[in-house]
Amino acid sequence: MKLLPVRKVAALPLSKTDAAVAHMAASILLDYPSEERRARFPVVAESVTRLPHPLRTAFETFLAAADAMGRQELEVHFIQTFDTKRKCCPYLSYYAAGDTRRRGMALVRFVEAYRAAGWEPAADELPDYLPMVLEFSALSDSPIARELLSAHRDGIEVLRTALETISSPYAHVLEAVSLSLPKIDEETRKRYLALVNEGPPTETVGLTFLGNLAPFGATASSEGARR
Repeated sequence: MKLLPVRKVAALPLSKTDAAVAHMAASILLDYPSEERRARFPVVAESVTRLPHPLRTAFETFLAAADAMGRQELEVHFIQTFDTKRKCCPYLSYYAAGDTRRRGMALVRFVEAYRAAGWEPAADELPDYLPMVLEFSALSDSPIARELLSAHRDGIEVLRTALETISSPYAHVLEAVSLSLPKIDEETRKRYLALVNEGPPTETVGLTFLGNLAPFGATASSEGARR
């Protein structure tokens, strides 16, 4: 089996404010580029000008590519990329659980995590949708938001690598997300390298389908603001 190339992205030390700006920008840019969503792109472009150079460059590169593509072309590219390719799935638990019955429990853990932080996830989207998790991280003061991203870091890296492999402009947004997260540990690196080459599982035997996500019960302390 030919191994796919994997490019390392070094984590940046960010202030809490810069991390929140980066995650909100990524949340907006990674969602379906409807007319309403694209109307927010100029606000994103303005907000990222104050970020550290590597982050700003990643966002600005995507915004320039999106502007050059035009509305319809970007919409088609979004659908062809995120709706048809297994390794480009924007739902984080998919990378650990795949198309298995146990993914339902992973989604329950996401809902528990939101509620433990005092949030109620939107009813019209699955709770592991990356743009939703990034918005949660940007707006919540709870450390649980970062725990969700860290627990599924391998999936984020698989998605970034897959987007880079097909030369999608969305790879630049995932690069920005990777830059904004803590340095990846060796165990997580091994997991995502395996996923890069093998893809999400179709069987769950021997797999940790919840990633490293801790259980969040109804009695967990509530922190942060409710959306």
